[in-house]
Amino acid sequence: MRDTRASLLSEAEILVRGRGYSGFSYADLAEAVGIRKASIHHHFRTKEDLAGALIEAYEVRYDAALADILGQTADGVARIEAYGRLYLGGVEQGLGCLCAALAVELETLPDGLRRRIGTFFDKHIAWLAGVLTEGRADGSIRAEIDPQAHARMVVATLEGALLLERFLAGPEGFRQALKALSAGLRPNN
Repeated sequence: MRDTRASLLSEAEILVRGRGYSGFSYADLAEAVGIRKASIHHHFRTKEDLAGALIEAYEVRYDAALADILGQTADGVARIEAYGRLYLGGVEQGLGCLCAALAVELETLPDGLRRRIGTFFDKHIAWLAGVLTEGRADGSIRAEIDPQAHARMVVATLEGALLLERFLAGPEGFRQALKALSAGLRPNN
């Protein structure tokens, strides 16, 4: 038996990451899943409820991925590269980051979604700042960097590369941007 809620979330994520929040309707989603539009309301009363559930599911996946990265390597640059490869999947699929796709429409989003997107990015910046701080301490990251400022730069670079390379050079262009980002974090030996 098919899990309709899971199917709705999966298809809605593809729609938002590809078209944006305003770029799809419940009619589009119903067609993608193969159900009646009214059936969506049984699972998600409003589009805002749906987007909130999308962000929540996205956070759960990212939280697991971040924990895996921490468990796989102690090297700061390797952790940043592993984090960057999470974005590479979006380039390979021709999709943007869910929260960035939503953030593009910041002015038109309900306040609850704005807060959730901010929380998502704040969490990632804090995680990256922690990775950079640990990397400075163990010598795998340049000692002179400011972890908080560079954490923001990492997110901005990866989000920008995801957007740009979907249009320009695809995965190879993204890999080049990630390589340049990583090189700038390594200590000068």
